[in-house]
Amino acid sequence: MSLLLDVAGLPRSTYYYYTKNQKKPDKYADLREEICAIASENKGRYGYRRVTQELRNRGFHYNHKLVMKLMKQMGLSSKVRMKKYRSYKGEVGKIASNLLERDFYAEKPNQKWVTDVTEFSLFGEKLYLSPILDLCSEDLVSYTISDRPVLGMVTSMLEKAFEKIPDDTMLILHSDQGWQYQHKHYQRMLEAKGICQSMSRKGNCLDNAVIENFFGLLKTIRANGSALFSLWFLSCVQELHELFSCDEK
Repeated sequence: MSLLLDVAGLPRSTYYYYTKNQKKPDKYADLREEICAIASENKGRYGYRRVTQELRNRGFHYNHKLVMKLMKQMGLSSKVRMKKYRSYKGEVGKIASNLLERDFYAEKPNQKWVTDVTEFSLFGEKLYLSPILDLCSEDLVSYTISDRPVLGMVTSMLEKAFEKIPDDTMLILHSDQGWQYQHKHYQRMLEAKGICQSMSRKGNCLDNAVIENFFGLLKTIRANGSALFSLWFLSCVQELHELFSCDEK
Protein backbone atom coordinates (compact mmCIF):
# COMPACT_ATOMS: atom_id res chain seq x y z
CA MET A 1 0.00 0.00 0.00
CA SER A 2 2.84 2.41 0.86
CA LEU A 3 4.33 1.87 -2.59
CA LEU A 4 1.01 2.57 -4.32
CA LEU A 5 0.50 5.76 -2.31
CA ASP A 6 4.01 6.93 -3.14
CA VAL A 7 3.46 6.28 -6.86
CA ALA A 8 0.13 8.12 -6.77
CA GLY A 9 1.63 10.97 -4.77
CA LEU A 10 -1.23 10.64 -2.28
CA PRO A 11 -0.65 11.32 1.44
CA ARG A 12 -1.54 8.38 3.69
CA SER A 13 -3.85 10.58 5.79
CA THR A 14 -5.84 11.58 2.69
CA TYR A 15 -6.26 7.94 1.65
CA TYR A 16 -7.60 6.90 5.03
CA TYR A 17 -9.87 9.96 5.21
CA TYR A 18 -11.66 9.06 1.98
CA THR A 19 -11.68 5.35 2.81
CA LYS A 20 -13.37 6.10 6.12
CA ASN A 21 -15.93 8.46 4.57
CA GLN A 22 -16.85 5.97 1.86
CA LYS A 23 -18.16 3.65 4.57
CA LYS A 24 -20.49 6.31 5.94
CA PRO A 25 -24.08 6.38 4.66
CA ASP A 26 -24.69 9.14 2.11
CA LYS A 27 -26.79 11.74 3.91
CA TYR A 28 -27.71 13.25 0.54
CA ALA A 29 -28.85 9.97 -1.04
CA ASP A 30 -32.49 11.07 -1.30
CA LEU A 31 -31.44 14.44 -2.66
CA ARG A 32 -29.19 12.84 -5.27
CA GLU A 33 -32.04 10.58 -6.35
CA GLU A 34 -34.41 13.52 -6.72
CA ILE A 35 -31.83 15.53 -8.69
CA CYS A 36 -31.38 12.60 -11.08
CA ALA A 37 -35.15 12.33 -11.47
CA ILE A 38 -35.48 16.04 -12.32
CA ALA A 39 -32.61 15.81 -14.80
CA SER A 40 -34.20 12.80 -16.46
CA GLU A 41 -37.68 14.36 -16.62
CA ASN A 42 -36.31 17.50 -18.27
CA LYS A 43 -33.80 15.69 -20.51
CA GLY A 44 -30.84 17.67 -19.24
CA ARG A 45 -32.32 21.10 -19.95
CA TYR A 46 -32.07 22.36 -16.35
CA GLY A 47 -28.95 23.87 -14.83
CA TYR A 48 -28.37 23.87 -11.08
CA ARG A 49 -30.49 27.00 -10.48
CA ARG A 50 -33.63 25.57 -12.06
CA VAL A 51 -32.99 22.19 -10.44
CA THR A 52 -32.76 23.96 -7.06
CA GLN A 53 -36.08 25.70 -7.69
CA GLU A 54 -37.76 22.47 -8.74
CA LEU A 55 -36.38 20.73 -5.64
CA ARG A 56 -37.97 23.43 -3.47
CA ASN A 57 -41.26 22.91 -5.30
CA ARG A 58 -41.00 19.25 -4.24
CA GLY A 59 -40.17 20.01 -0.61
CA PHE A 60 -36.37 19.72 -0.78
CA HIS A 61 -34.99 22.95 0.65
CA TYR A 62 -31.26 22.97 -0.01
CA ASN A 63 -28.73 25.67 -0.91
CA HIS A 64 -28.04 26.09 -4.61
CA LYS A 65 -24.30 25.64 -3.98
CA LEU A 66 -24.89 22.15 -2.60
CA VAL A 67 -27.09 21.27 -5.58
CA MET A 68 -24.38 22.52 -7.95
CA LYS A 69 -21.75 20.43 -6.09
CA LEU A 70 -23.82 17.25 -6.22
CA MET A 71 -24.70 17.74 -9.90
CA LYS A 72 -21.03 18.18 -10.69
CA GLN A 73 -20.16 14.99 -8.80
CA MET A 74 -22.81 13.08 -10.77
CA GLY A 75 -21.76 14.59 -14.09
CA LEU A 76 -25.05 16.41 -14.61
CA SER A 77 -25.18 19.76 -16.37
CA SER A 78 -27.51 21.69 -18.63
CA LYS A 79 -27.30 20.71 -22.30
CA VAL A 80 -29.02 23.87 -23.46
CA ARG A 81 -26.10 26.25 -23.44
CA MET A 82 -24.35 26.43 -26.76
CA LYS A 83 -21.48 28.52 -27.96
CA LYS A 84 -22.88 31.85 -29.01
CA TYR A 85 -22.09 33.05 -32.49
CA ARG A 86 -20.37 36.41 -32.17
CA SER A 87 -20.68 38.54 -35.26
CA TYR A 88 -18.96 41.56 -33.70
CA LYS A 89 -15.64 42.21 -35.47
CA GLY A 90 -14.98 45.69 -34.17
CA GLU A 91 -16.07 48.91 -35.83
CA VAL A 92 -15.94 47.94 -39.49
CA GLY A 93 -18.66 50.38 -40.53
CA LYS A 94 -21.14 52.85 -39.12
CA ILE A 95 -22.57 52.19 -35.65
CA ALA A 96 -26.23 53.21 -35.36
CA SER A 97 -27.74 54.74 -32.23
CA ASN A 98 -29.76 52.62 -29.81
CA LEU A 99 -33.23 53.88 -30.77
CA LEU A 100 -35.03 50.96 -29.13
CA GLU A 101 -33.51 51.56 -25.67
CA ARG A 102 -35.01 48.30 -24.32
CA ASP A 103 -38.56 49.50 -24.99
CA PHE A 104 -39.89 46.22 -26.37
CA TYR A 105 -43.53 47.36 -26.43
CA ALA A 106 -45.03 48.20 -29.81
CA GLU A 107 -48.56 49.57 -30.25
CA LYS A 108 -49.02 48.11 -33.72
CA PRO A 109 -47.39 45.63 -36.10
CA ASN A 110 -44.48 46.75 -38.26
CA GLN A 111 -43.48 49.41 -35.78
CA LYS A 112 -40.51 47.68 -34.13
CA TRP A 113 -38.55 44.70 -35.43
CA VAL A 114 -35.57 42.90 -33.90
CA THR A 115 -33.00 40.66 -35.57
CA ASP A 116 -29.85 38.69 -34.82
CA VAL A 117 -27.88 35.66 -36.01
CA THR A 118 -27.42 32.46 -34.01
CA GLU A 119 -25.45 29.29 -34.58
CA PHE A 120 -26.70 25.70 -34.34
CA SER A 121 -24.97 22.37 -34.66
CA LEU A 122 -27.16 19.86 -36.49
CA PHE A 123 -25.84 16.36 -37.18
CA GLY A 124 -22.32 17.62 -36.70
CA GLU A 125 -22.73 20.50 -39.14
CA LYS A 126 -22.90 24.20 -38.23
CA LEU A 127 -25.94 26.14 -39.40
CA TYR A 128 -26.76 29.82 -38.97
CA LEU A 129 -30.26 31.22 -38.48
CA SER A 130 -31.09 34.87 -39.19
CA PRO A 131 -34.69 35.85 -38.26
CA ILE A 132 -36.68 39.07 -37.84
CA LEU A 133 -39.31 39.24 -35.07
CA ASP A 134 -42.11 41.80 -34.80
CA LEU A 135 -42.33 43.12 -31.23
CA CYS A 136 -46.06 43.80 -31.42
CA SER A 137 -47.52 40.67 -32.98
CA GLU A 138 -44.60 38.40 -31.98
CA ASP A 139 -44.72 37.10 -35.55
CA LEU A 140 -41.68 35.79 -37.32
CA VAL A 141 -41.50 38.31 -40.17
CA SER A 142 -38.85 36.48 -42.18
CA TYR A 143 -35.82 34.25 -41.74
CA THR A 144 -32.96 32.64 -43.62
CA ILE A 145 -30.77 29.64 -42.79
CA SER A 146 -27.27 29.19 -44.16
CA ASP A 147 -24.21 27.00 -43.62
CA ARG A 148 -22.09 30.17 -43.44
CA PRO A 149 -22.71 33.50 -41.67
CA VAL A 150 -22.38 35.57 -44.84
CA LEU A 151 -23.85 38.95 -45.73
CA GLY A 152 -26.16 37.39 -48.31
CA MET A 153 -27.99 35.48 -45.57
CA VAL A 154 -28.92 38.76 -43.86
CA THR A 155 -29.79 40.68 -47.04
CA SER A 156 -31.99 37.80 -48.25
CA MET A 157 -33.82 37.98 -44.93
CA LEU A 158 -34.36 41.71 -45.49
CA GLU A 159 -35.67 41.19 -49.01
CA LYS A 160 -38.26 38.70 -47.75
CA ALA A 161 -39.32 41.08 -44.98
CA PHE A 162 -39.54 44.07 -47.34
CA GLU A 163 -42.13 42.23 -49.44
CA LYS A 164 -44.54 42.46 -46.49
CA ILE A 165 -44.44 46.21 -45.87
CA PRO A 166 -44.73 49.41 -47.96
CA ASP A 167 -41.92 51.91 -48.31
CA ASP A 168 -41.21 54.67 -45.78
CA THR A 169 -42.84 53.07 -42.75
CA MET A 170 -40.04 54.46 -40.54
CA LEU A 171 -40.23 51.32 -38.42
CA ILE A 172 -37.25 50.55 -36.15
CA LEU A 173 -35.12 47.51 -36.96
CA HIS A 174 -32.89 46.70 -33.99
CA SER A 175 -29.81 44.46 -33.96
CA ASP A 176 -26.48 44.13 -32.20
CA GLN A 177 -23.27 45.65 -33.61
CA GLY A 178 -22.45 42.62 -35.77
CA TRP A 179 -20.36 43.23 -38.87
CA GLN A 180 -23.33 42.40 -41.12
CA TYR A 181 -25.37 45.24 -39.63
CA GLN A 182 -22.49 47.69 -39.99
CA HIS A 183 -22.08 46.84 -43.68
CA LYS A 184 -22.82 49.62 -46.16
CA HIS A 185 -25.03 47.42 -48.33
CA TYR A 186 -27.23 46.41 -45.38
CA GLN A 187 -27.54 50.01 -44.20
CA ARG A 188 -28.34 51.29 -47.69
CA MET A 189 -31.13 48.71 -48.03
CA LEU A 190 -32.71 49.98 -44.81
CA GLU A 191 -32.36 53.61 -45.85
CA ALA A 192 -33.87 52.98 -49.28
CA LYS A 193 -36.85 51.22 -47.69
CA GLY A 194 -37.40 53.98 -45.14
CA ILE A 195 -36.45 51.93 -42.08
CA CYS A 196 -34.66 53.37 -39.03
CA GLN A 197 -31.67 51.31 -37.95
CA SER A 198 -31.04 50.75 -34.23
CA MET A 199 -28.16 48.92 -32.54
CA SER A 200 -27.51 47.56 -29.06
CA ARG A 201 -24.65 48.92 -27.06
CA LYS A 202 -21.41 46.98 -27.44
CA GLY A 203 -21.48 43.68 -25.57
CA ASN A 204 -24.94 44.24 -24.07
CA CYS A 205 -27.24 41.35 -24.99
CA LEU A 206 -30.06 42.70 -22.78
CA ASP A 207 -30.59 45.48 -25.33
CA ASN A 208 -31.91 42.74 -27.65
CA ALA A 209 -33.41 40.48 -24.98
CA VAL A 210 -36.52 39.41 -26.91
CA ILE A 211 -34.68 37.70 -29.71
CA GLU A 212 -32.13 36.26 -27.27
CA ASN A 213 -35.07 34.67 -25.46
CA PHE A 214 -36.38 33.31 -28.76
CA PHE A 215 -33.01 31.73 -29.51
CA GLY A 216 -32.95 30.26 -26.03
CA LEU A 217 -36.23 28.44 -26.65
CA LEU A 218 -35.01 27.03 -29.96
CA LYS A 219 -31.90 25.66 -28.28
CA THR A 220 -33.97 24.19 -25.46
CA ILE A 221 -36.08 22.30 -28.00
CA ARG A 222 -32.87 21.12 -29.64
CA ALA A 223 -31.56 19.90 -26.29
CA ASN A 224 -34.74 17.83 -25.87
CA GLY A 225 -33.71 15.69 -28.81
CA SER A 226 -37.16 16.43 -30.20
CA ALA A 227 -38.13 15.48 -33.74
CA LEU A 228 -38.68 19.19 -34.32
CA PHE A 229 -34.93 19.48 -34.56
CA SER A 230 -34.42 16.98 -37.34
CA LEU A 231 -33.93 18.13 -40.92
CA TRP A 232 -37.63 18.98 -40.83
CA PHE A 233 -36.65 21.89 -38.58
CA LEU A 234 -35.28 23.73 -41.59
CA SER A 235 -38.83 24.26 -42.82
CA CYS A 236 -40.49 24.61 -39.39
CA VAL A 237 -39.03 27.73 -37.76
CA GLN A 238 -42.44 29.40 -37.90
CA GLU A 239 -43.98 26.56 -35.88
CA LEU A 240 -41.20 26.85 -33.31
CA HIS A 241 -41.88 30.57 -33.06
CA GLU A 242 -45.54 29.85 -32.33
CA LEU A 243 -44.40 27.58 -29.48
CA PHE A 244 -42.33 30.50 -28.19
CA SER A 245 -45.31 32.86 -28.33
CA CYS A 246 -47.55 30.42 -26.47
CA ASP A 247 -44.88 29.86 -23.84
CA GLU A 248 -44.55 33.60 -23.23
CA LYS A 249 -48.29 34.09 -22.91
